[in-house]
Amino acid sequence: MLTVNDDQVVYSMGPKNFPVAEVNSGETLMFMTKDCFSNQIKSEGDLFESVGWATINPATGPVAVKGAKPGDTLAVHIRDIETAEQGCMVTVPEMGAAGDIIRVSETKIINITDGRARFSDKISIPVDPMIGVIGTAPEKEDIPCGTPGRHGGNMDTRLIKKGNTIYLPVFVDGALLAMGDLHAVMGDGEVSVTGLEIPGKVTVKVDLIKEKSEPWPVLESDDYWYVIASGEDLDAAADLALKAMLEFLGKRTDLSLNDRISLLSACGNMEISQIVDPLKTIRFGISKTIMKNYDLRF
Repeated sequence: MLTVNDDQVVYSMGPKNFPVAEVNSGETLMFMTKDCFSNQIKSEGDLFESVGWATINPATGPVAVKGAKPGDTLAVHIRDIETAEQGCMVTVPEMGAAGDIIRVSETKIINITDGRARFSDKISIPVDPMIGVIGTAPEKEDIPCGTPGRHGGNMDTRLIKKGNTIYLPVFVDGALLAMGDLHAVMGDGEVSVTGLEIPGKVTVKVDLIKEKSEPWPVLESDDYWYVIASGEDLDAAADLALKAMLEFLGKRTDLSLNDRISLLSACGNMEISQIVDPLKTIRFGISKTIMKNYDLRF
């Protein structure tokens, strides 16, 4: 199994990034990842201001997939996520959803024992590791790893985790898959601008789906299909996610447009992934149980 080490990182996803390795469709590989601060915060005396924007959100890779062409889809099956035993969170004035009321910059170091993050003497949180940044290369321009988009990127969606599959559009030859920004646990919204940021390693299997794609990343869990879309604000992201799900169902069912809209109004779930990145991210889900007579597939 190929291992991609965390000394091979990019800070933006783009068509000119040189692949550090190439794999075949169907291969399993492991990405070693740094945390979103490039592992520079080691104690509560290390504040966000000491890190520098140039080293924020490194993504390990990219890795090319043989035969991937624009118009294809890369299915990334997340087999496992292992994290370090210590992570960090920051609160910073003028950053995050509550940045206007934060007066002092602080760093919080959080240890993990027995599968729980020890937030304080009285609070421990079950860990639920997920991938904050995962994507392919955009078609033309470089996009910073901290920004989400049609290629994926910093979607900060807590369901991008072990057991689930993320389907990413391919825009350039080889796809150029990269990932990083793991969280040991993160709530919807990521309101402080960090989850529990942590280094780790991710084991994935990649499958190439030829000549089939969706306009935005699609996530599959055991129970749900989701589309993930990002926009300038939550209204824009919600509109994009709704239309993407309507298109997804339109390709796979015999439902009219009006019936699809009514169905999503009755049992579709529009959920916030994050509200703190340069673009905001919404996921829209539909239950596999509701759609069982259609046997939806990518």
